[in-house]
Amino acid sequence: MADHDANAVPVLRWEEPPEGPVLVLLDQTRLPQEESAYVCTDVPALVGAIRELKVRGAPLLGVVGAYGVALAAARGYDVQDAAEHLAGARPTAVNLGTGVRRAQAAYQRALADGAQAEQAAARALAEARAVHREEVAAGTAMGEHGWALLRELLPGGGLRLLTHCNTGTLVSGGDGTALAVVKAAHRAGELRRLWVDETRPLLQGSRLTAWEAARDGMAYTVLPDNAAGSLFAAGEVDAVVVGADRIAADGSVANKIGSYPLAVLARYHHVPFVVVAPLSTVDLRTADGAGIEVEQRGGHEVTELAPGVPVAPLGAQAYNPAFDVTPAELVTAVVTEAGAVSPVTATGLAELCSRAGTTASSTGDGMMNA
Repeated sequence: MADHDANAVPVLRWEEPPEGPVLVLLDQTRLPQEESAYVCTDVPALVGAIRELKVRGAPLLGVVGAYGVALAAARGYDVQDAAEHLAGARPTAVNLGTGVRRAQAAYQRALADGAQAEQAAARALAEARAVHREEVAAGTAMGEHGWALLRELLPGGGLRLLTHCNTGTLVSGGDGTALAVVKAAHRAGELRRLWVDETRPLLQGSRLTAWEAARDGMAYTVLPDNAAGSLFAAGEVDAVVVGADRIAADGSVANKIGSYPLAVLARYHHVPFVVVAPLSTVDLRTADGAGIEVEQRGGHEVTELAPGVPVAPLGAQAYNPAFDVTPAELVTAVVTEAGAVSPVTATGLAELCSRAGTTASSTGDGMMNA
């Protein structure tokens, strides 16, 4: 698969102009004001785009990481060095390193088989396209499995779903993860309301999820993160559906900061808290939540409304973790493209991965020098 264009959102495409191949990204930092392309001609530009959140979302980071290796190979750069820089661009999302290693391994196998550099680069690109296809297909399957689970948990329809951050086409190129489930409910005519947390401090909910919901014609409402509790108290939330950036072997879930408080609220109010993520996000080599490295981002994202527009006194320190970790006991179910696990246990996750024949157990290994 070269250039998937789900729901007319040009999230990512590989192009080969005369001057050499490039990876073209939809710059998500400019949404919803404008749909702007960001062209990466080399790995440093792509690493910068990842760190600056021009491209984001666990599944899509895996795709981008694989394409980044292919870009380095096609342009004759040091593939080993490129892979290391790409994999380290953001530490929490396990998919990034997995996609990088898959493309790198394909490249190295080709060289070991006697292929020329150009042929090896083509193998890396083919692997990147395979990762891309798999994530798009996973989104469709997750939507189906998640919607089936919600119908079982909440018969009667007319659902009011609360989501956090952004988990749709922008994170995968396909239907996405948690938003794929919301889309399935919407297509079935059973989505009464989508509650969209604005997701401070970078507003991925109000900027991105609301943008996607509007494009799909959903009934949605944006709310401040700290207003979620009042919605639960008023009985206005039937289920919470969120994505994940890494799921540890014990079922602990790392997701966008603010997810853990929602899980606590959901448990208190007896509301299902459902995590939707591809198997590529399951990291069986990380034993538990304590082993998940949580990315710490710059304080300016909290202390400035925009560059040069302060909302705190000069010199104020800020605590700005990009993610938090929700323990498995607060998660009603983990939905993947291979089905759902509920209750969420280490045994259940391992069995699901085994049945699916996934390589999730190797996502944390050190294949960089393989």
